Amino acid sequence: MKTREEVASFGLTFPDTYMEMPFKDTNWQLIRVKESKKAFLWIYEREGFINLNVKVSPEWRDFWRNAFKSVVAGWHQNKEHWNTIILDGSIPDKDIKNMIAESYAIITDSPTKRIYEAVKQIPKGKVATYGRIAELAGDRKMARAVGNALHKNPEPDVIPCYRVVNAEGKCSGSFAFGGPDAQAKRLREDGIEVVNNRVDLEKYGW
Repeated sequence: MKTREEVASFGLTFPDTYMEMPFKDTNWQLIRVKESKKAFLWIYEREGFINLNVKVSPEWRDFWRNAFKSVVAGWHQNKEHWNTIILDGSIPDKDIKNMIAESYAIITDSPTKRIYEAVKQIPKGKVATYGRIAELAGDRKMARAVGNALHKNPEPDVIPCYRVVNAEGKCSGSFAFGGPDAQAKRLREDGIEVVNNRVDLEKYGW
C-alpha cells in the first residue's frame, strides 16, 4: 500500500464514511465519519512519500512507533493521540490496515454507544441497574450518564431501556416510559414481578 488511491479506497470501506478535501491545498484528503464528521484518516504527500495520520490509543501509540521506523509521532497533530504512517514500503499492508481500523474504532466510539450496546444485552426476564450498565459500558462512575442516555433512547424497540432500574430495584418516575406504571407494565410482560414499583434484584438481576 503506497498510493493515496489505495489508502482512500480502504478507508471508505468502513461504515458511514466519506472523503473530503477541506483545505485550499488539494494535497490533503480526509476520511471522515458521517454522523460526527470527525476524521479518522488524513492522507497527504510529504517529502516524496504518502503520509497517513491516524488516531491511536495510548497503549498502542508507542508500540507502533517502536515496531516501525516509518511510524512516527503525529505530524501537524497532537502527538499524544496521533501517529503518522510514512508509506515508504517498509510496513506490511496488514499492519497499515490495522492502524487505520484502530483509528476508525477510536473515532466512532462513544460512551452513549457503549451504553446502548450494553442495554441490548439484557435478556428478557432480567433487569440491570444503572451501575451495572455503566460498568459494562466501561466506567461504573458514569451511572448518571446511563440515565441521560436512556432518556434519549433513539430506538426503544431495539434498546430495551425499561429493563434498567436503580440500585434498589426501583422503576423510574411516572413519565419516563410514557405514563404511570408504564415501565412496570412492560417488565411484567417480560415475566418479571414488580411489587410497589420495585423489582427483586436477587431474583431478576442480571
